[in-house]
Amino acid sequence: MMELLTDPQMWIAFATLTALELVLGIDNIIFISILVDKLPVERREAARRIGLFAAMFMRIGLLLTLAWIVGMTAPLFSILGQDISGRDLVLILGGLFLLWKSVGEIHQTIEGEEEHGAGKAVKATFGAIILQIMVIDLVFSLDSIITAVGMVNEVAVMIAAVIVSVGLMMLFASPIGRFVSAHPTIKMLALAFLVVIGVVLIADGFGYHMPKGYIYTAMAFSLLVELLNMRMRKRHSRR
Repeated sequence: MMELLTDPQMWIAFATLTALELVLGIDNIIFISILVDKLPVERREAARRIGLFAAMFMRIGLLLTLAWIVGMTAPLFSILGQDISGRDLVLILGGLFLLWKSVGEIHQTIEGEEEHGAGKAVKATFGAIILQIMVIDLVFSLDSIITAVGMVNEVAVMIAAVIVSVGLMMLFASPIGRFVSAHPTIKMLALAFLVVIGVVLIADGFGYHMPKGYIYTAMAFSLLVELLNMRMRKRHSRR
């Protein structure tokens, strides 16, 4: 253990993996923020924390079954000449789930069901929200874990990076969630990007890989434009 603590290469690997988990956790935080809006206000913070805690233990469990995770890249069957592995299947099903949830949320927001059917919005159970957070976290974390396996041989370093990154995500999840919930245009923008991420996951599952950097850059640019619009609207409203 002391060898790990005194090895600078391990510290570099730890910092890299933590940063990777945080970057790949952005879409996860957005999804969690939109999901917990279905719960009463007093239960949202608990849902965020429990969901992220459960997801953290699930990620650690995946890291402890590295042989199985690496084995998920082996082809299971073929569709129209395209080999589909266990990883691909998880990405495709996760992308479809994300599309279903995001499009459903967009439909509810446009139709005003949350405002006119408050009872229906509260019907989402606490357990169902936690389960959905864990399912989508599995999809979002699968690639980062496979990447981590290729970068570091020490499971202890990977687990430490997961724990630290989830702790940091807990710090950011609440303010991001409150911001998204308080601004309908930001929420719609977030849902639109979740639709894009769902499509990208499905495409990735079928062998068409798109670098996540392009998506995050577009997301950051769109968010910046929307923040400028919000500031402009606020200034106009004061006149």
